[in-house]
Amino acid sequence: MVAHYDLPIDGVVIDGWNLTIDTVAGVAAGQSDRVRIAPSAVRAMRKARDLKQDLVNGGRPSYGLSTIFGDSVIRQITSAKTAQLQQNLIRYHRNGTGKDVPADVVRATLLIRANCLARGRSGIRPEIVGALVDLLNADALPRIPERGSVGASGDLVPLSYLASTLLGEGMLSYRGEECAAEDVLAELGLRPVELEAKEGLALINGTAFSSAFAAIATYRASQLVPVAELCTALAAEAALATRGHFDSFIHDNKPHPGQVASASAVAELLADSRLALDHSEVVEQTGGVDVGDAELSNSLRDHYSIRCAPQVIGVLRDTLSWVRDWIEVEVNSANDNPLFDVATGQAHSGGNFYGGHIAQAMDSLKTAVANVADLLDRQLENLVDGESDYGRGPNLIVSVATDEWQTGPNHRFKGMRIASSALTAEALQRSLPAGVFSRSTEAHNQDKVSMSATAARDALHVVTLAEEVTAIQLLALCQALDLRGIGRSASRLRSVHALVRNHVPTGTSGRAMDADIAAVLGLIRSGELLLA
Repeated sequence: MVAHYDLPIDGVVIDGWNLTIDTVAGVAAGQSDRVRIAPSAVRAMRKARDLKQDLVNGGRPSYGLSTIFGDSVIRQITSAKTAQLQQNLIRYHRNGTGKDVPADVVRATLLIRANCLARGRSGIRPEIVGALVDLLNADALPRIPERGSVGASGDLVPLSYLASTLLGEGMLSYRGEECAAEDVLAELGLRPVELEAKEGLALINGTAFSSAFAAIATYRASQLVPVAELCTALAAEAALATRGHFDSFIHDNKPHPGQVASASAVAELLADSRLALDHSEVVEQTGGVDVGDAELSNSLRDHYSIRCAPQVIGVLRDTLSWVRDWIEVEVNSANDNPLFDVATGQAHSGGNFYGGHIAQAMDSLKTAVANVADLLDRQLENLVDGESDYGRGPNLIVSVATDEWQTGPNHRFKGMRIASSALTAEALQRSLPAGVFSRSTEAHNQDKVSMSATAARDALHVVTLAEEVTAIQLLALCQALDLRGIGRSASRLRSVHALVRNHVPTGTSGRAMDADIAAVLGLIRSGELLLA
């Protein structure tokens, strides 16, 4: 294997201490240059490996070194069987089911597992960690089924597929094809690794698979927050709402940081709007004086989906503030067992492989994200509802020159409304917490498990659904502002409208809109929408 720790230190350098969610997301998306291992990490791994070998040579029973695993810990083996024990451990855990996880999750898993092992507490040789980095840098990605982990004793099943490729077993995705691992290693000039004591366990006894989903979900949820605030500003204009709902006086008197930040963001977007007016301007438009019993021409309060948007999106903001910290602790931890303390010459057996923090963080995150999806879906319902259309006409049907609505065969956003409702319902359903569904397993050795992989997979799925709801909402909002008169929109919102219209034309008749959704999704996920 290529010794990456001997190469110049640039690009992404891992040492087990300093990996960030943003870096994970960049590597996962294939946007980084080569990943390398820091020299300090190589030294730490070598010292821990030397201690491990001393313990093995000492002949005393030690879990993971001279004993079998899990409920079979009472059985000791001879040193001659150590390599076979490690290989068999990987092989008998290759029983995952379901579809293969996406390439970005596999890249993140490789990076995170390499980083956690680089901390130098697992007794694994740096050459083995370098082998993980080799695969990552070559974009030779192990095929990993999505199901099979309970998030305790690590993500044993999914990580066994990652580890098996280092042995020259299993399948890799490489240059657009599915290939046998041994063939890809040969093409890359690499040899299958030969494991020694503890190394198979070190490769699979961690939370990297759960953490990969969690890191990507957290990153994408963070990107979704300002887009939801953008949608709220556009919805306020489309509904001729008052921007007074976002006044700092209101939110400074309930100063949850996320709520305050969301209100401020929406207020800034609407600063020069001639559609969403200040409270005082709305009052003036009602007549401004006592006219007796009468129906006001403008409402002084708007639907909760607009008025209370900072109180909904703000929850996601605040949730992300601690979720991000928890995930970054996890991806920079020795989530393995046993761990080797070079300072004292001891091996410590514990439960750092347990994914409890990942499960709790992801269960909380998906609830907050699903609530934002529901918020935007409610905004969309009010936008297309003919009973509360504020003069736009039902389903955002474009008006003709006679100022009549194109009715008859045209239904415009009616189908989009149905799609958004379906997506939102699924997001809400998948927000059920996974961490409370612990199952006793493995002869009751793993009698309390975290379910972190399920929680993290669900969280990423909910974020994906929320992005799709957001794309539909943006399309509807741009259509609504076409009807309102985009010239009266706030300047920053006009820029967003122009970007969307560069990719999706104004709808004037019934046509398929799935490609429109895909185009706006691309703008959301690339960050181009926010740059506008």
